[in-house]
Amino acid sequence: MLRSVTLPQLYLVLLIGCATVLVSIAAIRATHRLGLPALLVFLGAGMALGEDGLGIAFGSFEIAQVIGTFALALILIEGGLSTRWRAISGQLAPAGLLATAGVGVSVAVVAFGAHYLLGFSWQTSLILGAVVASTDAAAVFSELRGVGLPKKLSGTLEAESGFNDAPAVILVLAFSSAAGIPSTVNLIGTLVWQLTAGTAIGVAVGFGGAWLLRRLALPMSGLYPLAVFSLGLAAFAAAGALNASGFIAAYLASLILGNSHLPHRAATLSFAAGLGWMAQLGMFVMLGLLASPANLMNALVPGLILGAVLTLVARPLSVVLCLVPFRFSLREQTLISWAGLRGAVPIVLATIPQSERLPGGQALWDIVFILVVAFTLLQGPTLPWVARRLGLSSPEVVQEVEIETAPLDAVDGEVLTITIPKRSGLAGLRLFELRLPEGSAIAGVVREKRLFVPEMSDRLRSSDQLIVVTSPRLREATEQRLTALTRAGRLARWLGESGKD
Repeated sequence: MLRSVTLPQLYLVLLIGCATVLVSIAAIRATHRLGLPALLVFLGAGMALGEDGLGIAFGSFEIAQVIGTFALALILIEGGLSTRWRAISGQLAPAGLLATAGVGVSVAVVAFGAHYLLGFSWQTSLILGAVVASTDAAAVFSELRGVGLPKKLSGTLEAESGFNDAPAVILVLAFSSAAGIPSTVNLIGTLVWQLTAGTAIGVAVGFGGAWLLRRLALPMSGLYPLAVFSLGLAAFAAAGALNASGFIAAYLASLILGNSHLPHRAATLSFAAGLGWMAQLGMFVMLGLLASPANLMNALVPGLILGAVLTLVARPLSVVLCLVPFRFSLREQTLISWAGLRGAVPIVLATIPQSERLPGGQALWDIVFILVVAFTLLQGPTLPWVARRLGLSSPEVVQEVEIETAPLDAVDGEVLTITIPKRSGLAGLRLFELRLPEGSAIAGVVREKRLFVPEMSDRLRSSDQLIVVTSPRLREATEQRLTALTRAGRLARWLGESGKD
């Protein structure tokens, strides 16, 4: 196949691809001001390039499933790397329950609605329920981080979106079998094996990779992001090869790696964000190419009906039932219900019935496409407004301090670069008040793009970059001291703030 591709054809494909990327980026800037999610821009670009637009023919659901699965893995790795353990550690229990039992409740309610309201068979109804049961990591990560929610809510939602893809994928594959609906025993056995094995592989790769990278002095800083991302993909591939959940393995491995104080964290996050955006763009454009406006019109009413069942019944019911053991107020439960954003995951999962050649697979995909687009348009732009109306959004949320580490091989030392966020406890402190561990030294401060060596009596300001030289032995204690100061200010020790996660 590759031999039939000529250089002129390659140039044309690259030109179209680059033009699509640039136009989509420009459109994102415009739609961001309106509060519209990026996925709609990418889907629109794909539909414009399709058979009813510029005439590019693409109709392989098998290829879409493979590419979409790979892109989802990249997005989950980026989400895990950029998620702070402190933000989600206290919310793992409610998030885990939402990602497992909550998915089961949503599947049951949506399947009930699809069967009795739309007349689908029980197998098709269960597939529909499983396809739309999980929240979308890319949509949740991108939308939540600009709303200013309390850590209790944002941590729950982020952790849930990272964990609930795996159960949904398992259920869709199980219900899409040509043999029909599996027995309860087989289904539970599959779920337990895939989730347990995927978790074990992700944790092993995460801790093992962090141990290895802390002891490797790579010759160029650009190799660290590549190594970290490769470890996340290795966890995904290893779990998949063992018939375990690659999604949960990739997310857990990257979550551990992202919170392991590895060198060049800022560069790693920038690299991950770029790959994450590229994965989103490519995946949504591809899914837009699959869409046919004529088929979508026939799916409009069923898609809106099932979307209403999911958003107004299934999601709220799963949230209420799963959060009973935890102290979430009615306002918090309402926001968590409304923030159950769907995105690429349901559309990608809807390609599985098509690739399995199940009857009605095309109609099912069209319904899911309509549901995702319509309710993303409804929920995404209104999420900040809903959070404000419920009194749960605050622009005064203090950001955690970001500490960038770079190795100094010649002296067995390391340079820490700390950017002081707004409303940080570090702002306003004099340098002598930092009281860093003995052996760590302040090398300089960058203020308004100017580097200077400060006096110990100088005060730090918001947006300053503090440069500290330390040793590998003292790095963790130095980072904890700086984190404690940014959280509690000069009285951190007196207030019992240690800076630990």
